[in-house]
Amino acid sequence: MKIPKVVFASFLVSALAGLSLGLIAADKKTTPATKPDLKVDSSPVSAGKSPVVTSYADILDSIRPAVVSVYSSKTVRQQVPEFFRRQGIQGREQKQRGMGSGVLVSADGYILTNNHVVEGADELKVLFTDEREFTAKIIGTDPKTDVAIIKIEGENLPSATLADSDNLRVGDVVFAIGNPLDVGQTVTMGIVSATSRRVGILDDVAGYEDFIQTDAAINQGNSGGALIDARGRLIGINSAILSTSQGNIGIGFAIPINLASSIMHSLIETGTVARGYMGVETDVLTAEMAESFGVSKDTKGLLITNLPPGGPASKSDLKREDIITSINGKSVSTRDDLRLRIAQIPPGTTVTVDYIRNGKPGQTEVTLAQRPDDNARFGELLPGVKADPLTDELRQQNRIDGRVDGLIITEIAEDSPYAESLRVGMVIEQINRTPVTDAAVARAVLVNGRNIALVHYRGVYRYVIFYIR
Repeated sequence: MKIPKVVFASFLVSALAGLSLGLIAADKKTTPATKPDLKVDSSPVSAGKSPVVTSYADILDSIRPAVVSVYSSKTVRQQVPEFFRRQGIQGREQKQRGMGSGVLVSADGYILTNNHVVEGADELKVLFTDEREFTAKIIGTDPKTDVAIIKIEGENLPSATLADSDNLRVGDVVFAIGNPLDVGQTVTMGIVSATSRRVGILDDVAGYEDFIQTDAAINQGNSGGALIDARGRLIGINSAILSTSQGNIGIGFAIPINLASSIMHSLIETGTVARGYMGVETDVLTAEMAESFGVSKDTKGLLITNLPPGGPASKSDLKREDIITSINGKSVSTRDDLRLRIAQIPPGTTVTVDYIRNGKPGQTEVTLAQRPDDNARFGELLPGVKADPLTDELRQQNRIDGRVDGLIITEIAEDSPYAESLRVGMVIEQINRTPVTDAAVARAVLVNGRNIALVHYRGVYRYVIFYIR
C-alpha cells in the first residue's frame, strides 16, 4: 500500500525536474515604501440559502485575469564525488527552471504566491493570460507560512478582491485557478472540505499551518494560485496536495487569505515578518481537569501553567491557573490556536484576553512583544549559540553552585559572531538587567544594537557586552 505524502504543487521543467520541496527564504530584496491598495469584501459568501446556479462564468470572468503564471530560473551545480572535488573538479552549472502560479492583489503589481515557488530564484517571469510578460522581483518571503510576495511594474493591472477567510464554512463552493502542469490557466471546482487543517507540511521550519482543505483539483503548477469563493473573491493561496502519486486525489491545501495578507503587509512595510508574542505557557483544558478548576466539563480553553518573567503576559493581570478562552473575541481551545492567533497580530498591539479564574469570567489586556524566534535559527538564543535552562543534571556536569540560575550555553558554532565573547558552560543570569531562565524570555528582551548580559563562568560573575546587527 502506498503511503500518502504531502507534495508542494509547484512544477520544475528542467533536466533536474522534480518537486520544489525546500522552504529556504529567498535573498532579501529592497522593499518599496508604498503600500498596495487592496480591495476587501469581508461579508459572508451567503446567508445559508442560495438559488440554483447553472454557471459561474460571469463571476470567474472578473478574477481570472488576476491569476498569473510564475516562471523561475536558477543556476545549480551538479554534485560530483568527494574524490573529484579534492582534485578541484567542480560539477557543471545548469539552469533549473520551475513554474507555479500567482495572484495579483493590487493594481500596481503586487503578487501573492508561495515561498517554494520563488525560493532561490535568479530570475522571475510573470505571464498573463493575454500573453503579456513581465519581469518580477522578490519583495519578501516567509518560509514559516510558505507565503511570498513579488512585484511587477505596471498600472491599472487586474487585481483580486479579498474575502474574509474566517467566514469560510465546510461545504462552501470554491474554485482553484492556476496553471497546472503548464497546460495554461485552468479552473477547477469543489467545496471547502475542512478548515484550520494542520498536516505537518511546515514542521521543518517550525511553521504556522492553518490550511483550508479542498477537493477542487490542485496539481503541480497550481502552487501560488488562487482559491476563489462563489462570489469571485480570493479566499486562499493554493499550496500543496496530499497524494500517493504526486497527482490530485481530491486533498488539496490553501493558505487562508487572512493569514497570507497579514504576512504580505509585514513583508511590504518592513521587509521582514514580525509576529506577536504573548509569553504564556499553557495546557489544553480537558474535561477531567475542568472540574478541578471550577468550570463545566464542556468549557473550551487553555490553562495557564506558567508566565515566564519579563514576558508580555507577566505584566498583565493574568495569573497561573487562569483559563484563556478567547483572544480579541475569537475562541482558542488548543495551543496551536493560540500560537497562530497571536502570531498574526503585529508586535506592540494590545489584545483583549478573556479568561476564567476560580469559575468566574474575567478580561484583561496584553501588549504583545515580537516573537523571539522570528530572526533566529530554530532552537538558538543567538546565531550559532544554543542555550538551555540550567537543570540539576547540567549543574552537576558543569560544577555550578546551586545559587546560580539562568541559561547555560551548551553549544557555540565556530562561525558564530559571538564565539569570542561567549563560552560553552557560561551561565547567562540576566540580559539587559532582566533575569532569564527561559530561552523565549531571553530572546524577547534582546534588542537590536548593544546588549549587556550578566554571566557566571568558572565561579566568577562578570558583564559581557554584545551587539545584534
